[in-house]
Amino acid sequence: MTPAVTNDLWQVDELDLDGYLARLGLPAREPSRKALDELHEAHVRTFTFDNIDVVLDRPPGVDLKTVQQKFVGRGRGGYCFEHSTIFSAALERLGYDVRRHLGRVGDPADGSQAGRTHMVVEVNLDGRLLCDVGFGMSLLRPIALEDGASDDYLGWEYRVDRNDYGAWEMRRWRDGGWMMMHTTDELPVIPVDIVMGNHFTATFPDSIFRRTLMLTRHLPDRHVTVTHATVAVRQPGAPTEYRPLRDGEFADWLRVLEVPLTPDEEALLLRWVAERPPEE
Repeated sequence: MTPAVTNDLWQVDELDLDGYLARLGLPAREPSRKALDELHEAHVRTFTFDNIDVVLDRPPGVDLKTVQQKFVGRGRGGYCFEHSTIFSAALERLGYDVRRHLGRVGDPADGSQAGRTHMVVEVNLDGRLLCDVGFGMSLLRPIALEDGASDDYLGWEYRVDRNDYGAWEMRRWRDGGWMMMHTTDELPVIPVDIVMGNHFTATFPDSIFRRTLMLTRHLPDRHVTVTHATVAVRQPGAPTEYRPLRDGEFADWLRVLEVPLTPDEEALLLRWVAERPPEE
């Protein structure tokens, strides 16, 4: 397949597509729903969701060249701006019709809704599909961007509703009820919007990503979320196992979740975890 460069604004021609697909263990294929589903799931399972660089005071760059050095070059993960930047570029290079969106994490009903600091990707493929590879509890495959659409894949259940303002509300089934994840709007997005959102998320003193370490991964039989203070293990159809992190345990989870840190990064991160008050 000859890669198609479709959008110079996002500099997708800079992507090492072969290297990205090699990380995922997938070949380049013509656009189809089956191929898109496999690409989405492989991305989510290959790369961790984490804010390690933020807590180490190394705010991540979100230009494609920087992101691919981290993801393709090192096998590291990151958070939504990074995940969606490289995933959308790969989709465009493979010939998919792509739009980028920003959204707000949290629930307006309880006052927890944040600013427009979550990035997702829309694909138009015989209808609109929402791809969300960069959320802590990410979808494993795209979901239809239609009011009332739902999806149950491997026991993980999600739902999309359109609200009175024309935005899309994403929810997941959690412990017997639908939990609001985020609300995505239809406003156009250009690269500087991502730069601004990333700058706020990574540097604003009260940003949750500055105060709380988050490291998550979809393993074959479970989803694991580790913070500097807690561990949560989720399995479809079972209550969430949630407990405090034991002394010295964080290093073990770096191995289980296969986080490819340099010795310097790991030492700095373990020191940060050890010095962090558990209530923060």
